[in-house]
Amino acid sequence: MNLIKFIVNRKILIGLMTVLVLLVGSYSVLKLDKELLPSLEFDGAYVVIDAGDMAAIEVERTITTPLEKQIKGIDGVEEVTSTTNVGRINLDVTFESGRGEELYKELESVVTSSTSDMSGVKDVFSGQYGTSQSYDFFMDVSGSNMEEITSFAKNVLEPRLEDLKEVRDVNLSGIQEHEITIEIKRNKINDNSLDVSQVLSIIQQSNTEATLGELSAEKDSSSLRWNTKLENVEDIKKIKIPTQTGYIELKEIADVSMKPLEASSNVWKNGSKEFIFVEVGRVSDATQIEMAEAVRAEIKKIRDEKLIQGFELNEMVAQADYVKESIDGVTSNIVIGGVIAVVILLLFLRNIRATIIVGLSIPTSVLLTFASMWVFDYSFNILTLIGLGLGIGMMVDSSIVILESIYRKKEQGIKSFEAVIEGTKEVASAVISSMLTTIVVFLPIGLLGGEMGQFMIMLSAVVAITLVSSVVVSFTLIPSLSEKFLKLGKTAKGNQKEGALLKGYSNLVAWVVKKKRYSFAVIGIFFLMFAGSLLLVTKIPMTIMPDMLNRYAEYMVQIDTGLSNNEKEELVEEMNKTLLSIKDVESNYVMDNGNMLYTVINMTKEEDITREQKEVNEDILSSLRELEKSHPVTGVSAAMSGGGGYPVQVIIKGENFEELKALANDFSNDLKDIKGIVGVKSSIERTSIEQVIELKPKAIEDAGLTQMQIKQFIEQAMLKMPVGELAVNEENVPVILKWEEETDNKTKLLDLKVPTANGEKKLSTFIELKAVDTPNEITHQDGERYISVSADIKGRDLGAINRDVQKAIDDFNAPKGYSVSVAGDLQQQQELMNEMILILGIAMFLVYMVMAVQFNHLIHPVVVMSVIPMTIVGVILGLFLTQRELSVMSGMGIIMLIGIVLNNAILLIDRTNQLRNEGYNVQDALVEAGKNRIRPIFMTTLTTVGGMLPLALASGTSGNYQAPMATVIISGLMFATLITLLLIPAVYRIFGSIGSGFGKKRKGSKLESADVTEVA
Repeated sequence: MNLIKFIVNRKILIGLMTVLVLLVGSYSVLKLDKELLPSLEFDGAYVVIDAGDMAAIEVERTITTPLEKQIKGIDGVEEVTSTTNVGRINLDVTFESGRGEELYKELESVVTSSTSDMSGVKDVFSGQYGTSQSYDFFMDVSGSNMEEITSFAKNVLEPRLEDLKEVRDVNLSGIQEHEITIEIKRNKINDNSLDVSQVLSIIQQSNTEATLGELSAEKDSSSLRWNTKLENVEDIKKIKIPTQTGYIELKEIADVSMKPLEASSNVWKNGSKEFIFVEVGRVSDATQIEMAEAVRAEIKKIRDEKLIQGFELNEMVAQADYVKESIDGVTSNIVIGGVIAVVILLLFLRNIRATIIVGLSIPTSVLLTFASMWVFDYSFNILTLIGLGLGIGMMVDSSIVILESIYRKKEQGIKSFEAVIEGTKEVASAVISSMLTTIVVFLPIGLLGGEMGQFMIMLSAVVAITLVSSVVVSFTLIPSLSEKFLKLGKTAKGNQKEGALLKGYSNLVAWVVKKKRYSFAVIGIFFLMFAGSLLLVTKIPMTIMPDMLNRYAEYMVQIDTGLSNNEKEELVEEMNKTLLSIKDVESNYVMDNGNMLYTVINMTKEEDITREQKEVNEDILSSLRELEKSHPVTGVSAAMSGGGGYPVQVIIKGENFEELKALANDFSNDLKDIKGIVGVKSSIERTSIEQVIELKPKAIEDAGLTQMQIKQFIEQAMLKMPVGELAVNEENVPVILKWEEETDNKTKLLDLKVPTANGEKKLSTFIELKAVDTPNEITHQDGERYISVSADIKGRDLGAINRDVQKAIDDFNAPKGYSVSVAGDLQQQQELMNEMILILGIAMFLVYMVMAVQFNHLIHPVVVMSVIPMTIVGVILGLFLTQRELSVMSGMGIIMLIGIVLNNAILLIDRTNQLRNEGYNVQDALVEAGKNRIRPIFMTTLTTVGGMLPLALASGTSGNYQAPMATVIISGLMFATLITLLLIPAVYRIFGSIGSGFGKKRKGSKLESADVTEVA
């Protein structure tokens, strides 16, 4: 109380503090980073190992299994999954929560030391999972010959952009590259009695540069340098090769030429490689928006200088646009929320000055929130902006409650200073308790595991910051302005007549609390409503995380191992035809990442849009998956998907491949019988044929050869190796040595002539080839083999499919030593649902604890929380009617809603308790409290709903994230508010006599004994 008096008496201090908040908040808006997703490091890492052309089964035995054992030995590693292909291993490692950065360093060390001793390992890449992106701005240069656009990209675009202070670096993919090939002629080698290894050694020695020593006796102690570096193709042609008849030049036994590399680019635009892919990365102290503006300004200058002639420079994707759209959306929500609050205040209070006071509190609260975000080093990103959008809906609630209370005191004729003090005091505990109940529901969010948990913690923190900021403003600015500035209109002075609505509500409450049986009847009706609403739960669509609808999509297309460049070209061309046939798909870019084609798809925008993105996404996914039937495609998944790509994924564990394959086939048949499941496939369906060399020892021995000589002969027959590089026109051009006629099939290999003491003999004399069927892919989970059975869904939501798949697993009889379990999206959905239920339970207990402390009573919190089941009715109805998905985002909305809906009940109970302390009996206290609180309850509910309405109707980048959460809050709050006004009095009436046995008997409760003795 003394604090409120101090605040009201120190208006200058409050005014100066408000100015300070406005200044710091405005400055922080400029300094806060703006990005699509926050920079987070997750508790997981990946390791990719290149093992050349080694067979998958051999890679598993010699590299995967030993390495998995080493990684599992690290303290803190929870799970290791691996996928072994021909010459490639992909490992995914999950760490203990909160130890990602520390354990990644240890993992890196273990992998480096382990693989250094393993034969066959060519290269190792590793990284920690996170949201940080290397590049934020993407363009392409196309429309002319590759020489011309390469020259522009390397000599103009790259240096000009890298000179910008906002740009860290520019990466060019697909630039024209060259290769010098030395094609050895077999007949010439044989005619000159040469050995190809001898030729290889001479070429390497001819292209050397080295310091051989130092002439120390010389005045300057000059060094002695050897330099026979080759400078051009002619130098290579003139290399001297010693033969039995003298020296000959290399050009006599080989064709030497420099030509452009056909497959130098690993990126296609609309099926063509005739373009350059440009990626621009920003410096750490520049925002995505600042970098995009700087890049666009520089490109405009380049265009104005007429440097882009005869070709095109196209912008592909700029993350900044999505960030800006989200920020603009939140800005408009703040404005709309403020306007709605103003309109509601005018409607309920009919007072311009009261409206101005709350109008001032909105920007002050918003800027105080921004200042706090700056202090906590948060950025403007899709999560914090959603948090702000939700917080802003509730931002004016505490200000309205306090202002309405002061206004009502003034209406009762109390002097200004006393009205401010009494009005604030009357609702202070209710406002603080309401804020705490809304915030404490977020405390258990930390239990939500993985990256989803990190995302939700950030969102929750921003909502909490917003609410605390608004309460601070409501207890300082509102009372200070209300004493002198808040004046009553002539009609507001003196006693007010009760309106028809208020009179009708008072009579209804009086009837409900008149007898206990009436109260029981009301509670019974609401309980039946709750039970009935549960029948609609199965009709609500479910997912994990909603798609980000920004007219842009990224997909990963898994392909067979060992595809040639020509085969990839054909596949990409087919993908392009498929994608461009889909309505609203504008362009596509495909990047070759080995066994995966990373596909970026741009869609029509603004007035060219004819279909919803969700519909386009579904068409893209199903069309690309159709390619699996006739092309070497093994799987398609969205790059941002929560699980393993396919919505339905089941893993079958065991040791024997044949048994696993049989089980996979049986379970696949079971899945096909489930309605809504399409495209069932298993990871072991595709196998590769491997030619195994079988030696003929007797023939080798009879010819006077050794097995090692045969091996070396075959290695030389497959010769294609780099022998150095030349600097040509500032480009480092690799020099490749190979045979003029490649040995690229079985017949050519077996027909090769092997020199022996008795003359030349065909290689088939000494070896034969045996075809062996080997798995293309071997998967492990914690060292144990498994097969994944995947499927797509059509016409049903993931939640409904989940229930049917789980039943199929329960009914499936797997032999001993083999197990069947869900994975991917299904597993993640089940885990998230369990976690959300746990979080909901803990949140409700924390809310109960806060209210029990506030009321100093064990029963009154139960009365307040009786409104929660009715809130769930509103949520179910809202999701069912709008067909919004129940996801992590809408689940967050439900958890938030618990805190919000209790605010109205707390206002009602708090006022009831005050009146009972003043001597009212239970019935009269409930009726009077209802009359006192119906106005602020309706005002805060309508302002919250009004603030959420733009989010519920939002479209664009973050609309699909915001809308389900806002829908849940609006439907739940609207329904709960109407129910609160009747249910809370009914429950309080029932527990009135019970409560007196638990709580301390209040001083001044003169008529309380009447409650106890009354019989229903």
